[in-house]
Amino acid sequence: MQVEIKIDASCSEPKVIILTDTMTEEVNAIVQKLSDRNLPIISGTKDGKTKILEQDELFRIYAGGGKVFAETNYGEYLLRLRLYEAEDRLNPAQFVRISNSEIINLKKVKNFDLSFVGTISVEMANGTTTYVSRRYVAKIKKLLGL
Repeated sequence: MQVEIKIDASCSEPKVIILTDTMTEEVNAIVQKLSDRNLPIISGTKDGKTKILEQDELFRIYAGGGKVFAETNYGEYLLRLRLYEAEDRLNPAQFVRISNSEIINLKKVKNFDLSFVGTISVEMANGTTTYVSRRYVAKIKKLLGL
């Protein structure tokens, strides 16, 4: 890949142009990196303290008992968002919904076990095991290229 930077005093805002013959994973990754900075923040509460949660720290976001929780490297945080609101704030290239009550971070998945009939078991890097609901199995298989 070639990188070229032109300094122009008349340019008031940076502009990025990507010249390529085809869309590749590398080009998609560059576009994603450039657009990451526009993602809204997600904050969670734990032990009476509120913390801004970095998306790379999130393992999963799930609903339970009428509340929404985020599982992170540092424990579980209570979110003041509905699950669909949290989903709208997450990077769609990194997070995927696996059921009506759960969204996982694909970068934190240790493995997918497709040996179960009709569902998929997901082992996260922190040891948590969760399951893809039947409704989302086809979507996950397509995502995995199966």
